[in-house]
Amino acid sequence: MLSRAIGSTSRLALTPAVAYPCSARLSTATVASKLRSSIHHPPPPKQATPIQTPLFLSLTEPFKRGKGDPPPDGNVVVLDPTVFNEPVRRDILHLCTVHYLDSLRQGSANTKTRGEVRGSGIKIRPQKGSGRARLGDGQSPMLVGGGIAFGPKPRDFSTKLPRKVIQMGMRVALSVKMKENLLGVMSSLLWPCGRTKHLVHRIEALGLRKTLFITGEETPHVGLDRAIRNIPSVHLMAADKVNVYHILKHQRLVLDIKAVEYFERTLKKDTPLVPLSKLASI
Repeated sequence: MLSRAIGSTSRLALTPAVAYPCSARLSTATVASKLRSSIHHPPPPKQATPIQTPLFLSLTEPFKRGKGDPPPDGNVVVLDPTVFNEPVRRDILHLCTVHYLDSLRQGSANTKTRGEVRGSGIKIRPQKGSGRARLGDGQSPMLVGGGIAFGPKPRDFSTKLPRKVIQMGMRVALSVKMKENLLGVMSSLLWPCGRTKHLVHRIEALGLRKTLFITGEETPHVGLDRAIRNIPSVHLMAADKVNVYHILKHQRLVLDIKAVEYFERTLKKDTPLVPLSKLASI
């Protein structure tokens, strides 16, 4: 046993551990770093910024031309493609529509629980001896005139939606009307008379039934606002009060020049556009 132990120790002594000096490890590290620094790495590829082409839309004949308004024949409006040529996203339109409809719910439904119903709290009959079911007070939900179990209470049905999602929904809604050829642009929305009868004839002559008119003015024109109120399926709204639900609810959409400028100012993206001078030279 002792000889075997000595033999094992001798075998262990014959294979000593090799200890490399620290200077050798440092020298190899410096060589590797020099090799890495000498290798030429190409610069990362630059991502090309997409360039979009502006959209052109002919002017729609206005109700009445104002002073300085251009004639509709031969004139077009240049539209920003980042606002009026957004890819169609049905899910975004659904989110924005549900978000607006949720905000309209009053949430005022209210029922009384058994603790809120007026009446005595005395037990109706003894617990035992009558042969009938056990009952407590008269406000029990099992009895007629008692409280309501799990009934509705006043609550807030409004939901939250990120601001950028709402902006994207507006771009998608405007783009849908543009792609379906249901978008028109007038130089201005004016009407000199407040009579509804004359405005109805003018709208039928232009073929603009079931249309939402959007103006970029802070307050719509008084004559047009008064005359259009009594016309069903035709509405006039300011640009800062329009949402996705209003755009999708109406069949057609007509903007004035200031409304187009408002939407492009609040909804556009930082994407370069092809200059009009280059488009004219093509």
